[in-house]
Amino acid sequence: MNFHDVRFPASLSFGSVGGPERRTEVVTLANGFEERNTPWAHSRRRYDAGLGMRSLDDIETLIAFFEARMGQMYGFRWKDWSDFKSASASAVPTFRDQDIGLGDGEQQSFQLLKTYRSGDQSYARPIAKPVSGTVRVGLENDEMQEGVDYEVDLTTGFVTFAHPPDVDVIVKAGFEFDVPVRFETDRIQTSVASFQAGEVPNVPVIEVRV
Repeated sequence: MNFHDVRFPASLSFGSVGGPERRTEVVTLANGFEERNTPWAHSRRRYDAGLGMRSLDDIETLIAFFEARMGQMYGFRWKDWSDFKSASASAVPTFRDQDIGLGDGEQQSFQLLKTYRSGDQSYARPIAKPVSGTVRVGLENDEMQEGVDYEVDLTTGFVTFAHPPDVDVIVKAGFEFDVPVRFETDRIQTSVASFQAGEVPNVPVIEVRV
């Protein structure tokens, strides 16, 4: 896949606007009732990187990053400041944050997940781009040691154990993560005069499946 494992400067993504997008197909029946369906199992996020630009130096950094990615050609990591860790916004991630699987005595690899809950409903979001040095994994109430008990693939978000977890043992994890994205445009238009007047460029960014 055309993806560069490099993060868009976090100082520039701070202040950006964006969030999850769903696709719902709505059909209104003759009696006024609706039928709703979605072809997407997972949401897709969109952002505007332009709102994080605060100086001409920021614009220069943006252009350099854009050129290195060849516009829409190569994906990259993006820090979503409103949603970038397994714990709540005010907490530090721990290995108890998320349940990512249940041992069966055979399975060794587990995808990192973040579960969003509201009432009786929940959605499990696969996490493919964990941040190096932030992943903590445990079995039930015992924290495991990375490099000894398990390894983390930072390009896919899979945790692989040295030995399969025992039957019915809950696999837990905590982590920070990035969103895999690409630019949603092949051009960036900037104006020194307009930027000094308080206007910022429009730099759309969209999540990609990896």
